[in-house]
Amino acid sequence: MGYRRLNDKLRHDDKIIVNDKRILRICRIQQIKSNLKYRYDGCTRPSRNPYFIAGNVLNRDFHAEHLNEKWVTDVTEFKYGISFDHIHKLYLSAILDLCDRRPVAFVLSDHNNNQLVFDTFDAAIAANPNAHPIFHSDRGFQYTSRVFHQKLEKAGMIQSMSRVAHCTDNGPMEGFWGILKREIYYGKKFHTRHELVQAITQYMDYYTNERPQRGLGVLTPMEFHNKQLSVA
Repeated sequence: MGYRRLNDKLRHDDKIIVNDKRILRICRIQQIKSNLKYRYDGCTRPSRNPYFIAGNVLNRDFHAEHLNEKWVTDVTEFKYGISFDHIHKLYLSAILDLCDRRPVAFVLSDHNNNQLVFDTFDAAIAANPNAHPIFHSDRGFQYTSRVFHQKLEKAGMIQSMSRVAHCTDNGPMEGFWGILKREIYYGKKFHTRHELVQAITQYMDYYTNERPQRGLGVLTPMEFHNKQLSVA
């Protein structure tokens, strides 16, 4: 954790309220440093013959007043293995709600294919059957397919896509990947698929239920989610 995250945890968990600069001074004295963000190499493969291309309806307006108003999604890649000669890949597909920053659904797979994205979407719909958000993604081949477009239409959602070479159009999703990888992946070695799956699954639970966010009023995504439900 960086000094801001440490301060948020102290405020949230222990009700200790101090200035960020004080935490920073202590971190420097104790030589406590957060993981640095590595250069992001996306695993998205654009479609050669896209069936459907949507405009950027979201238009970088990442604020949402209500739950299930705006969802963003993407797929990211992880690697594991015992040596450079035995490297395997694991793919994580996730959907975030921009109101509470909660992972609405996530699915892990050994293959970056249509089924991975379809399964993630189906899980999100099963958990939120009455949701009709703006659904934003990049222009990966999964999201521009005929089947996926039909799924969105059937669910009554508005499809939105980032522009070509504008990863900041899906900034919250890219930011989420950076947070996840800094906190559990970078600087670590996972020798088996089981180790990596367990680490990701546990982190998704931690992020949702235990990791307070300053943008949510120093509440966890689930706490903020329940707060929104109580005032709805």
